[in-house]
Amino acid sequence: MSTEATHQIHDITHEHHIHEHHWETSWAPLVLVAGIFFLVPIGFSGHFVYENQLMTIIGAGLGVPLILAGVAKWVEEGMSHKNLVEGVSIVGLPIFIVSEIFIFLGLFASYWTMRLSAGINWPPEGTPEISTTIPLIMTVILVSSSFTMHNAEVKLDDGDNSGFNKWLIITILLGCVFLGFTVFEYNHLIHAGFVPGTNSYSSAFFSITGFHASHVFIGLGLFVAVLIPALKGKTNDSFVACASVYWHFVDVVWFFVVSQIYFW
Repeated sequence: MSTEATHQIHDITHEHHIHEHHWETSWAPLVLVAGIFFLVPIGFSGHFVYENQLMTIIGAGLGVPLILAGVAKWVEEGMSHKNLVEGVSIVGLPIFIVSEIFIFLGLFASYWTMRLSAGINWPPEGTPEISTTIPLIMTVILVSSSFTMHNAEVKLDDGDNSGFNKWLIITILLGCVFLGFTVFEYNHLIHAGFVPGTNSYSSAFFSITGFHASHVFIGLGLFVAVLIPALKGKTNDSFVACASVYWHFVDVVWFFVVSQIYFW
């Protein structure tokens, strides 16, 4: 067999190995689901349904470490492993965001139905005066965090890792301040007797603002997952891009929350 033919066979074999599908295994999804099972059905049910302290402690004690371990492992794999198919995350993220939009639309549709049917009798009896200053301050904070995250991406594109880390930390701090204002506002309203079960407006208020706050919390978790390896000089451009787009989405949704819940 000639040398040229041998090289052709070698190239074909090498190409076959490149395109051959290979499986990647991970224990992270199983552990994460197990943690959610212990925390939600067992821990939450033990506290809110059965009022059983031991059941709550067992559920939370097993669930929280398992969730943290699963998330940490999954993030570590996402940072260190090469994608089987490049660009899947960039395509998948818009699909995920569209599904999130429909969830928010469902909440807003319920609120619009109550609001329009109430007419001039809004807000319902039992609703205290809710400050509009706090949500405006929160808006400035959240918009600022989108700009700081954009600056972080610019620094990453320029190869300035220290600048990326700095702006990412500032973004995380702004997000924490935003959540701090949410806790402050909730605490004030609850002490005023305004709780989720007070009236229809309180149910909508806590549901929509709480759902949005949970998305802010998840966004902060993504940023921390990016920051920890970034401090060691490891970054994943796709992961950073997805976390940034998600954060901007949360920012845009906040404008609808403010305009509908606080000013209408």
